[in-house]
Amino acid sequence: MNLGSHLKPPICNLAAFQSSNRKLQAPRTQIDQPLVPGSSQRFLDKSRSLTADCLTYDLEDSVTPHMKAEARNLVRKAIDQPSPTGIRERAVRINSVDSGLALGDLTEVLKSPNLTTIVIPKVNSASDLTFVTDVVNHTLAQREQGERTPISLLALVESAKSLTNLSQICAASPLLQGLIFAAEDFALDLSITRTPSLTEFLFARSAIATAARAANLPSTIDLVCTAYKSEKGDGPPAVLQEECRDGRRLGFNGKQCIHPTQAKVADEIFGPDAAETEWAMRVVVADEKAARAGRGAWTLDGKMIDVPVAQKAKAIVKKAHACGVDIDALRGKWEHQEPE
Repeated sequence: MNLGSHLKPPICNLAAFQSSNRKLQAPRTQIDQPLVPGSSQRFLDKSRSLTADCLTYDLEDSVTPHMKAEARNLVRKAIDQPSPTGIRERAVRINSVDSGLALGDLTEVLKSPNLTTIVIPKVNSASDLTFVTDVVNHTLAQREQGERTPISLLALVESAKSLTNLSQICAASPLLQGLIFAAEDFALDLSITRTPSLTEFLFARSAIATAARAANLPSTIDLVCTAYKSEKGDGPPAVLQEECRDGRRLGFNGKQCIHPTQAKVADEIFGPDAAETEWAMRVVVADEKAARAGRGAWTLDGKMIDVPVAQKAKAIVKKAHACGVDIDALRGKWEHQEPE
């Protein structure tokens, strides 16, 4: 079942927010985001059986122009239903601000208190995010919402203009949670051809990951891998695994996927490693004790632990917590760990 594009972003919320406004909501990242065509009732119904951090209903590319109004209605009804047991959050990818359709999309989907994330395509400048943020704030202020999860935004980087405006885009809205690299649209804008090495995207990918980190955005989601099964059909393709590892090395913490079968690979590579998380918690617990004893450096398993290593361990624990790992239980398991 091809429901469109799965966004494996971050996966998890790994960073604190920079501005005081962002601190009003806990950073959150979605390990996987199935993108479901909003005009297809069949796919909307099937999507309820998926397991995903964030189920994303699409009003943009997968919906033809004459179906836009109907798609809004179908998506609104889908969001109004109780959340499926396997879904943590539900999002909507609206049409771009330049299309003239974004206001209608937002007006309809914001009626639902169950909406948590808005994915904004073709973000070319800060004004695109400012527009969406203003509409969100104005719309919600007109309604008695009661207790509801704050809305977060994810911005798609799809053009050279977007890339050159990254600093302003990242600072444009306190609701912004992350960046997504749309490689195919970017290639179209620059009239370049995608190759297996992906070297033509190296500058753009590095710039996006760096800008998101500089702005303390939790989610940095890498390009789609077009292969979702091996040539023999006996498992995930090697290119998918390599793209995930390559993206992680560049600083991304999530992967867009075009098929549900890609989700497991992305989870394994971008998600928290169990052994690494256990090691990190041991370091964190022992480092707290070392600090109380006035020790700046100590050893664990015969290896020196100093400030940079301890900071890395804390980051790993923070990532694991954002991904749903029971950190309290893990801390309890290693509460007797001592610095050597």
